[in-house]
Amino acid sequence: MQIYKDMNIGTAKVTDEEALGIKHYLVDFVSPDERYTVSDFKRDSEKAIEEIIEKGKIPIIVGGTGLYIDSLIYGIEYQQMNFDEQYRNELMQIAETEDGLKELYEKAQKIDSQSMKTISHNDKKRIIRVLEIYKATKKTKTEQEILSKEKGTKYNFIVFAINMDREKLYERINQRVDIMISEGLIEEVENLKNKYNKFPTAMQGLGYKEVVEYLEGHLTKQEMIDKIKQETRRYAKRQLTWFRKNKEIIWLKAEDGLQYNTNIIIGRI
Repeated sequence: MQIYKDMNIGTAKVTDEEALGIKHYLVDFVSPDERYTVSDFKRDSEKAIEEIIEKGKIPIIVGGTGLYIDSLIYGIEYQQMNFDEQYRNELMQIAETEDGLKELYEKAQKIDSQSMKTISHNDKKRIIRVLEIYKATKKTKTEQEILSKEKGTKYNFIVFAINMDREKLYERINQRVDIMISEGLIEEVENLKNKYNKFPTAMQGLGYKEVVEYLEGHLTKQEMIDKIKQETRRYAKRQLTWFRKNKEIIWLKAEDGLQYNTNIIIGRI
């Protein structure tokens, strides 16, 4: 979500002070009214990687979205899909209700049971993605990944993941949400809604969709805050589940680094 312009507080976008003069790529360069896919990410990331390597430097890719990381390091190719906007809007409408989302979840399970093993029953975005991929390509997400992995990856890489005591992690997530609200997340979303007419993927980000629900009168302010905290905790749990499947990952203890810069760790959960 840090790719999007004008979305700073809710994404914990790196500040000049935190950047320490080091160039950061793929930050603040896409308009929120544009659709940005995993294929776009892979293309832009590889371009940045090549530029960094040409400078004699080692690229460090930082993020927590397993699908995007896998697409890059394992060479997974997701075809450029011709999205059917009408179909997507229909899915989004159905997913608005609990029963509707359950219906889509069950449909996605029948289409691609393997992918759905790592997708929560309330993960609207990824459930819809599975259905969209199948409709656009006539192949499941799993089939696409298997075919592309056969080609191998062009990079040598090491993957690190950060582990933290679950109670401490949730405490820091709750603290991070309170910081976002105090820094003006609600005002940030209001400005976005006034400036842009549509949000194909941007407003699906954690924190943003809940604030929209609040602004539209579906949640009270406290309900919104509680929901952001709950959904972020759930997301963190899914992240850990995803990365624990990978036996190549080197796990680091978060506590070993807390003494150096706690603010950056809070902002990068």
